[in-house]
Amino acid sequence: MEWQQYAEQMAMLARDLVAQDSVQATLDEIAASAVKLVEGCDAAGILAVSKGRAVTLSVCGDMVEESDRLQGELGEGPCFDAARRVDGERLFRIADMTKPQPSWPRFSQAARDLGIGSMTGVLLYTGQEDFGALNLYSRRPGAFGKDIEAAGWLLASHAAVALATARTVDQLEHALETRHAIGEAMGILMERHRMSEDEAFDVLRRISQHHNIKLRDVAQRVRVDTAGQD
Repeated sequence: MEWQQYAEQMAMLARDLVAQDSVQATLDEIAASAVKLVEGCDAAGILAVSKGRAVTLSVCGDMVEESDRLQGELGEGPCFDAARRVDGERLFRIADMTKPQPSWPRFSQAARDLGIGSMTGVLLYTGQEDFGALNLYSRRPGAFGKDIEAAGWLLASHAAVALATARTVDQLEHALETRHAIGEAMGILMERHRMSEDEAFDVLRRISQHHNIKLRDVAQRVRVDTAGQD
């Protein structure tokens, strides 16, 4: 691989990731870019594990979802090993999945049945019981050498930053939407029932607590009911 060309592709990828308008779109672009940019990569996916439960966040290509499901169900596999390491190593590579893998015999057998020849991956983040990983798959053994590991690491670095940014933006947008909905509902109550701002908010809060539903959902219901009456 020409590294100058790869650097240009990475710069384009960074711009593409920033341009995505949601967390899911960002994740999907990351997985698709891995298949497109990393030589020998037939499929890629982003796996998240929370309290032992595996969740496939994004998929590009075959075999990914089943591989994620098996690792979560069996509680073993390269992603789990990488997350449990104490040496700080965040990248793993299985050169030949067709050979027995003593560290996770059940997963490796199932992976061979899925047609996985080799696999590499990079941890995107780790927590006390949580982690996320970008995983790359090839149908042939020996697809991912040392140079490809470096390419995967560069891609994952972009991915981790973009994912963190996307999460932050998504949370901020959600908070702004919630605040707007509540403010609009309070305005409706103040106008129609001659309430003060504090009284209107107290009405929404009491309904939320009494019915055990989110304040935003209460506000949305007020807006819908009012629209129906107009």
